[in-house]
Amino acid sequence: MPNPNRGACGFQSGEFEEEYERPSKSQRKREMIALQKVGEQLVNESPDRIKRVSMPENLREAIFECQRIKNHEGRRRQLQFIGKIMRSLDEKTLSIINQTIESWEGLSKADTVLMHALENQREKLLAQETALTEFLHKYPQTNVQQLRTLIRNAKKERAENKPPKAYREIYRLLKQIMSQPLPSEEKNQESEETDEEER
Repeated sequence: MPNPNRGACGFQSGEFEEEYERPSKSQRKREMIALQKVGEQLVNESPDRIKRVSMPENLREAIFECQRIKNHEGRRRQLQFIGKIMRSLDEKTLSIINQTIESWEGLSKADTVLMHALENQREKLLAQETALTEFLHKYPQTNVQQLRTLIRNAKKERAENKPPKAYREIYRLLKQIMSQPLPSEEKNQESEETDEEER
């Protein structure tokens, strides 16, 4: 006698629904590849950054191990192992890891912008006589004598085809100066803090 709960094919309708609710094979593969890419991003970061990420210890150790492996095939297998560990993580942990990577990418963009600004400023200082005066006007805390000497030495290095020692020193000095807040910015910050305290 046919079961009244089953359709003409002999299957309950709910059995198909359960099948469709599960992720498809291709969907699972996409997720697996995505997690492996996240693992690869982590492997390419410095050990100091990895130490600061909130993650299970076995994942951290697997990442450090992968950073030590030089053999291409061994590294590939270790990356797959990292992907396998990541697939076992809960949504919250994965979300924290992804947010951390995104924050690094934001920092990297800011670093790139600063690097270009420093390189442009260095070229201006070496090419234009008025550039130093303009720079000192904007950054009055600069050690004028030190910067002037470095500019002179860098020009001499270029003319004599010598290694760019002073040229690199200018970059380091500019980074030190331009990374600090300007005196006007410090005053604005102080006045904002005073306003907050008075409220």
